[in-house]
Amino acid sequence: MAAMTPTTRYPDRTEDTGRPDTGAPARTPARRPRPRIWRGAVLALAGAYFLLPLVASFVFTVHVPGQGITFEAYTELLSADGFTESLLLSLGLAAATIALSLLLAVPALVAVRIGPPRLRPVVEVMCMLPLVVPPIALVTGITTVLRWGPEHLSRTPLYQTFIAVQNEKFPVVLVLAYTVLALPFVHRSLDAGLRALDVPTLVEAARSCGASWPYVVRRVLLPNLRASLAGAAFLTLALVLGEFTIASLLGFQPFAVWIVSISGAQARMSVAVSILSLLITWLLLIDLSRAGTAPSTTAAAPATTSRKES
Repeated sequence: MAAMTPTTRYPDRTEDTGRPDTGAPARTPARRPRPRIWRGAVLALAGAYFLLPLVASFVFTVHVPGQGITFEAYTELLSADGFTESLLLSLGLAAATIALSLLLAVPALVAVRIGPPRLRPVVEVMCMLPLVVPPIALVTGITTVLRWGPEHLSRTPLYQTFIAVQNEKFPVVLVLAYTVLALPFVHRSLDAGLRALDVPTLVEAARSCGASWPYVVRRVLLPNLRASLAGAAFLTLALVLGEFTIASLLGFQPFAVWIVSISGAQARMSVAVSILSLLITWLLLIDLSRAGTAPSTTAAAPATTSRKES
């Protein structure tokens, strides 16, 4: 009986003879590159939409009919009455609003993440209410409350508090109003960052090592929320620098109100100030974005240090 060859035993296999396979491999259809013309067209239209008004505004500030090119609108800015004071006031209000809004939102959202889940919708609705209430209604309510000082509290210690929050050099009432307006944006930014973290696990691990609550927030949670904090500060800064309605109706003059106040008498200077304010805002926002994307340099402290703080 003839021995069975490998070919006959395994008909679906071929004998390996060491010679190259002459069969042509199956060719996969080449993918055609997607057309990118529409992408360039969209970017060009978006760039034209944003840049053309700025270029036209800049030309309006430097070109005077009958005189040619002049930069008097920009050279007179520093000596303009109220320019430096209003700009510094807006920056101070922005810094105070960012600090107060983060001081309120960060502990509340962390507590909601650690606590019962049924509190999350309540906190979210409370933070989103400023989007529903119009600014004019908010100003009306603030004005009504401020009238209680001279009408009902003139003989109480609270009267001086009502006067202090309306100080023109630094109106604290604007900080409180801007904090309310910024809560929806701060909440969305921080909530997105907290969703990406396992907050209960991080807090439990740090607490099990003996860390105190301030240490956990400062050295464990905040470094992981750097990008979210920068985004919240980014949005709050843009809101405060561009807000006009509340400050104008309450009788204060931050940077946005000052620009409108000089637009009637010095049109070119007001446009020049608007362009300058855009540049200042962009520079500040770029700094905030870099601060949010920079790597954290905070080193992990040993457990003995955290026990000492607790």
